[in-house]
Amino acid sequence: MTARLKIDFVSDVSCPWCAIGLTALESALARVAPEVTAELHFQPFELNPQMAREGEDTVEHLTRKYGISAEQAQTNAEAIRQRGAAVGFTFGQGKRKRIWNTFDAHRLLHWAEFEGEAQQKALKKRLLQAYFTDGENPSDIEVLLRAVTEVGLDPVRARAILESDEYAEETRQREHLYTEAGIRSVPAIIINDQHLISGGQPVEVFERALRQIAGEATAQKTLQA
Repeated sequence: MTARLKIDFVSDVSCPWCAIGLTALESALARVAPEVTAELHFQPFELNPQMAREGEDTVEHLTRKYGISAEQAQTNAEAIRQRGAAVGFTFGQGKRKRIWNTFDAHRLLHWAEFEGEAQQKALKKRLLQAYFTDGENPSDIEVLLRAVTEVGLDPVRARAILESDEYAEETRQREHLYTEAGIRSVPAIIINDQHLISGGQPVEVFERALRQIAGEATAQKTLQA
């Protein structure tokens, strides 16, 4: 019997551990298929909701926010790069020079969900790549429209959204939903609305959790039959 799981992936496109976590989760899903499949939804979370449009230097931001030295920030960046490489995600060397506002990216991802699960996932992955691999600005309208076009979504519709306030309220409501639920850091992976996995875990951790939760869900269905 195939178990179908609902997964809400709460994350930000400027979060390196979200890129690592998503890549690892996808590998885990490939390992458990076809016995376990998933309906994947990307939910908004802003690490820096008050970030100005012009952004902020990455090292200055990290040293101020976390109280670490510039050397520690560089050491952490290298550790993240290596973790990404281990799961198959490429962090461009020295590409992440600024932290940007990501609200418009989340508005587009909200819209993309209506276009289909595959489209939303493709856009999410392309935005992570644009920022972390290519060093592009995920708040720049042209970067966003290029990402939309590359994954096969309608750039004319996307531009109309970006040039208006469309989906702004809905996006804020979803952000509020997860912060009110106690989510303070991302990625936060919520399975079947009740199981939480926090952080960019190794593939093996995700795989074990998916198998266990799927087994419990299947057993529950059997009891109810």
